[in-house]
Amino acid sequence: MDVDVVNATGPHRFEARLGERITGVVAYRDRGRVRELIHTEVDAEFEGQGVASDLTRGALDSIRSEGRLVRPTCPYVTGWLSRHQDYQDLVASGPGARA
Repeated sequence: MDVDVVNATGPHRFEARLGERITGVVAYRDRGRVRELIHTEVDAEFEGQGVASDLTRGALDSIRSEGRLVRPTCPYVTGWLSRHQDYQDLVASGPGARA
């Protein structure tokens, strides 16, 4: 499935899109240079098809390209990061990470 991931800055979320249809979202809030990923949701019709994984990867790639760090408070994103060690460098830690 070819999912495009778009950063919809107005509603503060990344959107997974198939054509013009939004199939999933991951909501965020910014705290300085740290982007907190707070909630992931995929339409029931697309569950189990890799949309959430593609969405998470796309969001993290965008965060990396912006020079930001990530604070995953969403359980899905936290679990995804635990299985993808190549994204651990993005995870904010320590008191200075909120700057």
